[in-house]
Amino acid sequence: MTISDVFSSRMRVTELGEFLRNPPAGFSVEALRSTGYRVLCDPEQSLLLMDDVLSCTGERIVFHRSFGRKVKMQNLWEYTSMRKSLLSKRIYLLASACEEILPQTNKKAGKELRVLRHFVVSIDGRDPFVKWQMEKGLNWTISSVAGESYRVDVDLTEAMESWASKHLADHRLEVRPVWGDASFTLKYYSDALFDFPRWFGFSKRRFTLRLT
Repeated sequence: MTISDVFSSRMRVTELGEFLRNPPAGFSVEALRSTGYRVLCDPEQSLLLMDDVLSCTGERIVFHRSFGRKVKMQNLWEYTSMRKSLLSKRIYLLASACEEILPQTNKKAGKELRVLRHFVVSIDGRDPFVKWQMEKGLNWTISSVAGESYRVDVDLTEAMESWASKHLADHRLEVRPVWGDASFTLKYYSDALFDFPRWFGFSKRRFTLRLT
């Protein structure tokens, strides 16, 4: 049984190991000399917002030409280019299904997260509903990036929890996971001398991307 599920036409969730064994159209996987793999794709069709990762089985996974989960932009051209990609390509993220554990040495410390499984999440940025939400969220964050710095987190936790409620049993996870890294961040840095929104902490925004 393949571990590749379609949550909807807007979002697909694939366990990382299955993604490496059977990469989707437009992707290829190369074995590295050391233990691990390099994932390559057509940048004209896909937008990778994934950090390199050490898999749960100890393999190093490198995502070639990925912008990473936190994208930094330093001028209007970079912002415009990224915005266009988000609205015209299939977006790929790497989310982690985690288990909360209490530290054994210091009971007062906060809960820690242990990664149980990595999943590749792809979102169709061309889908009218996704595109509308993305445009609305970005426009709400800031109407013009000239002269102002900002940070916006695009959150998919709600979508992952909805997917997990329907498909979790297929992945043999014995606990209800907490989702880690189920978001990506856009950071724009302005060189303006008087960047008041950033100084006073008004430049940080967050919006949820809903897929149903």
